[in-house]
Amino acid sequence: MGLRKAAVLAAAITLAACSAVVPVAEQTPAQSAEVVQPVATAILVANTTPTAAPVSRSSPVGPATFVYEGELTQGGWLRGRAPEGTVTADLDGQNLVLDDEGRFFAAFDRDLGSQAVLTAQLRDGRTVESPVAIAPREWNIERVNVARRSGGITDAFWKIREPELKRINAARGVDADSSGWAQDFIWPAKGRISGRFGSQRIYRGEPGSYHSGIDIAPGNGVPFVAPADGIVTLAASGFSLEGNLLIIDHGQGLNSAFLHMSRIAVREGEKVNQGQYIGNIGSSGRATGPHLHWSLKWRDARLDPLLFTGPMN
Repeated sequence: MGLRKAAVLAAAITLAACSAVVPVAEQTPAQSAEVVQPVATAILVANTTPTAAPVSRSSPVGPATFVYEGELTQGGWLRGRAPEGTVTADLDGQNLVLDDEGRFFAAFDRDLGSQAVLTAQLRDGRTVESPVAIAPREWNIERVNVARRSGGITDAFWKIREPELKRINAARGVDADSSGWAQDFIWPAKGRISGRFGSQRIYRGEPGSYHSGIDIAPGNGVPFVAPADGIVTLAASGFSLEGNLLIIDHGQGLNSAFLHMSRIAVREGEKVNQGQYIGNIGSSGRATGPHLHWSLKWRDARLDPLLFTGPMN
């Protein structure tokens, strides 16, 4: 495989990794010389397992402060409000989109370290920094005493796969005008959880791709709904790995992908509402059985859907 092929594959390689995952038991859930930083505040330890109730905190009370809440852990998220007078804001250098009220969404990749930093540049030239402690997670890791398949990709398959990846990347690069990111997400379907976010195999010391979403297996043909408001940016049939694939943009760089569907019930460009029927569960593409693979991304960060919905009731 050439460097160009490898680079494009790396951008989306875990999107369709669910067929290689072994089901696991359910886990519990300088413009300025002045830098304003938090001082001596009580720091709550974020739960390292998924919880239904998000953690809320803020930087010190003052004229310039970040206020936010969320699941402050690997694969988690936060919603917040930037300091008054903010011109631009970022999380570890990633630009944050601020709405008219200064609200924003941000999230933390599965492999992020122990801290991220929110930074705001104010109109008066000051810089506000607010460190965010990121709690670690314990992932389901299976170590197997077999060599990882070297695999590789043939030129014939690459002719099929390359345009699919381009469509996926384009759909995930859309900046949709949606406020779904601000909602409390709901489960798209309820049933047996057959694959957990973050689970991974280690082949004789060499790590394989981790599972990039959550697999829900209530049965073939079961309808499912939108977990939050959004705009459909991709509704594709017959992809080589994903099968029938649906991507919904929830705004602020947050999007959902649904794989292996038996039927897609919405069209590209369509606005969908939380709880709206959008398709049926199936086993199209590379799947070992009927299930819905649901993954969430914010920019390039892969997120745990369970941290958005809480445990399934």
